[in-house]
Amino acid sequence: MAPPANRRSGFSRRAQYSTFINYSAGVVGALVGAALLIVSITQPGFFSFMQAAAADTSRPAAEATAAGRGVTKGLLSDVSGFFKTAGERARLERELDIAKTRLIELRAVEAENRRLKALLGIMQDDGRPVAVARLTSSTASSTRRFATLGAGSRDGVQKGMPVRSALGLVGRTLDVGASSARVLLITDSESLVPVRRARDGVPAFAQGAGDGTIRIRLINLGINPLRKGDVMVTSGSGGLYRPGTPMAVITEIVRDGAIARVLANPSDTDFALVERVWAPEAPPPAVTPEADSP
Repeated sequence: MAPPANRRSGFSRRAQYSTFINYSAGVVGALVGAALLIVSITQPGFFSFMQAAAADTSRPAAEATAAGRGVTKGLLSDVSGFFKTAGERARLERELDIAKTRLIELRAVEAENRRLKALLGIMQDDGRPVAVARLTSSTASSTRRFATLGAGSRDGVQKGMPVRSALGLVGRTLDVGASSARVLLITDSESLVPVRRARDGVPAFAQGAGDGTIRIRLINLGINPLRKGDVMVTSGSGGLYRPGTPMAVITEIVRDGAIARVLANPSDTDFALVERVWAPEAPPPAVTPEADSP
């Protein structure tokens, strides 16, 4: 007679061992998961070395994916540009004529500034970047905004260095591995950058909104002087970011500031450069006249 199919585990020692191992594995897994959750909440930076190692490991695949994305985007741009070449050419010619005039004016101002700085004895670093690398990935839908840069400590990159593209500021390095680095984007809610309005220097702070935009908060409350289309640049207050780096364009005015769109969108940025941390020079000590000795 065949044994019943619904026997309990007690009929076989092997079945008892199997049931015990399954329950033990479940309890151990739950305890390990709870321990990791507690560590991640109490010490967020504890797993940074693991994130850096994972970024280093996935760097070749990420760079290949980013290169393929760049090729596809360039192909689509070529196809769309074919149908609107004539109008774009006329517009670009007009803008080029205006840009040539502005360039001549800016060169004159730059030459005058160099002469004045030489007279005042102001020394500045040459501004050469530490490294130039590809942005292999960036978050697009999370409330936290990070990007991965294909350069690390072997290239001279250090934690806290500013990262920018040709269009403007991207963010600063947060975790640095051997051949890659994680970048905290200026659109992240934990990012806070001192800025000023480009045309007249109105001071403010730019804080990431976590949705791809930034919030401009005025330092001096009162009548809001900001307008749509105003360009905000870094002010250099407190150091870290070099003053005058383009950052965002204001798109909406609110009571205590404005909402702005970033100029250097990470999803449209293929390559970025890492700059040295900028430190403002201390002003020279004031010279007080000495009293005449008797």
